[in-house]
Amino acid sequence: MTTPIAAAYAAADRPLTAVLDAVPTAAWDRPSTCEGWTVREVVRHMVQTQREFLTDRGVDLGEEPDVDADPAAAWRAHAARVVAAVSDEAVAEQAYDGFFGPTTVGASLEQFYVWDMVVHRWDVARSVGQDAALTDAELDRVESGADAFGDALYMEGICRPGAQPPADAGREARVLARLGRG
Repeated sequence: MTTPIAAAYAAADRPLTAVLDAVPTAAWDRPSTCEGWTVREVVRHMVQTQREFLTDRGVDLGEEPDVDADPAAAWRAHAARVVAAVSDEAVAEQAYDGFFGPTTVGASLEQFYVWDMVVHRWDVARSVGQDAALTDAELDRVESGADAFGDALYMEGICRPGAQPPADAGREARVLARLGRG
């Protein structure tokens, strides 16, 4: 059995995993587009924030995978556990009071954490010289997420203030500039 959030998460995971699997071993400790973080630390951030969100709501994800040993393998193990957990409707539909009011685990996971996976796929790809190949649907997700977050988007630890893209910038550059990326 699957749930809409399990499907959405898996869809965001496939291209992210492809980018992570293509990161050269020597590139994991390069600075990333996320100020003060290496590429490896971007992966650690995704694993740890998702784990914290889910385990705080009683979801057992098992032992945390070792990002230091192999970031791509750690991500694959983590993502598989998340998909398995949120494939359970009881987990996906669990209600709680979120930052923006009453919501469910599945809705929050999709609204923020899947959004975060798309953005950080770009960060990792850009940091190691790959093309993130963001689709129009993914750019729509990033834009609508940024709209929904409002000023909370620029809270400490989320995104830097937006930057002005060049006048001839394409859609991807314009969307990501809004998140302080360029």
